[in-house]
Amino acid sequence: MEEQKSKYAEFRMPQEETLELGRQKSKLTIGVPKETFFQENRVILVPDGVGLLSRQGHQVLIESGAGQAAHFSDHEYSEAGGQIVQSPEEIFKSEMVLKVSPLTSDEINLLKPKQAIISAIRLGVQREEYFRRLMQKRITAIAFEFMQDKSNTFPVIRAMSEIAGSTSIFIAAEYLADPESGRGKMFGGFTGIRPSEVVIIGAGTVGEYAARSAMGLGALVKVFDNEVYRLRRLQNNLGVRVFTSILHPKVLVESMKTADLVIGAVHSKDGKSPCLIMEDMVREMKEGSVIIDVSIDQGGCFETSRPTTHKNPVYKVHGVTHYCVPNIPSKVPHTASQALSNIFVPILLQIGTDGGVENFLKMNHGVRQGVYLYNGTITNPFISKYFNLPFQDIDLLMAAFH
Repeated sequence: MEEQKSKYAEFRMPQEETLELGRQKSKLTIGVPKETFFQENRVILVPDGVGLLSRQGHQVLIESGAGQAAHFSDHEYSEAGGQIVQSPEEIFKSEMVLKVSPLTSDEINLLKPKQAIISAIRLGVQREEYFRRLMQKRITAIAFEFMQDKSNTFPVIRAMSEIAGSTSIFIAAEYLADPESGRGKMFGGFTGIRPSEVVIIGAGTVGEYAARSAMGLGALVKVFDNEVYRLRRLQNNLGVRVFTSILHPKVLVESMKTADLVIGAVHSKDGKSPCLIMEDMVREMKEGSVIIDVSIDQGGCFETSRPTTHKNPVYKVHGVTHYCVPNIPSKVPHTASQALSNIFVPILLQIGTDGGVENFLKMNHGVRQGVYLYNGTITNPFISKYFNLPFQDIDLLMAAFH
């Protein structure tokens, strides 16, 4: 009789409690390879994060030199509990692999069925063959730029945009002060001296943090965007009144004529930024002024933009210095890596608590939005449509697998 009562009690339990009983914590094996992508200096887990994971019993394999470009040594990782290995082959034996850049061709060759991969995807540079090879490997792949948090924002994109926005101001200050690229002019505002003028095109996260940093140094800031609600949101977030305008060509050109710095911070959901600033508009700018095209990651929003590198970051057109380096956060890899680690360590800890990736994805809607491949099946409708690949809904797939 008591046994029947016990069974009945379990049957009547809320679903969440039943799931809790059915879950068992798992110890993960996590691999972090050394980044080989050009100019990628970040690492996705820092030693402090590895320490948190190790103390929970998870095994973290770090390829030797993985944190070197971000100034994290192998010694720091091993002291935190990480295991240093010498080859990517050893890393890709892990059940989970985390990296910043998309998988390379050589890395795809090392994949094993049922592995989980978290990395960027960068759709603008991928081809159909890339996804077909991943499908053949029957892995689960999560693109971190598609992941969402509980506030329905994109945590990785936001963190990197905050860093890019703030960093762009300090980059500009360096080039404005240089007698060759600029005019030997100190950035900011000083008593008795006309403040630096900054024009920001785009009122998203990059634009907001660029405005914060510029205003903090005393500059006069003007922000342009084609959506009034974004301009209003930026005003509210900054907590002060700044000059804002829709993208009216006449107003924009007049502002660019007196600007010391123009920042392109336009982000497009389809992966290709619109070209908003024509060469004739650049010609109107002051000699020695600076353009920083943060949008160069998506092709750039200035007609005069072309991608440059961290080693050769600038060139001049009509006397205006152009800084068009993709992936600005890699210029400050120590900070950017810490920001990435802060996002992914809690996720990894929760995966362990939930008993593995599949259980975690069932319960975490936000991270599930980043899944574009589940056990070898495309689950992102945009990728499916763009590359003409078969698609299945991830919710239906997960139900079928269990």
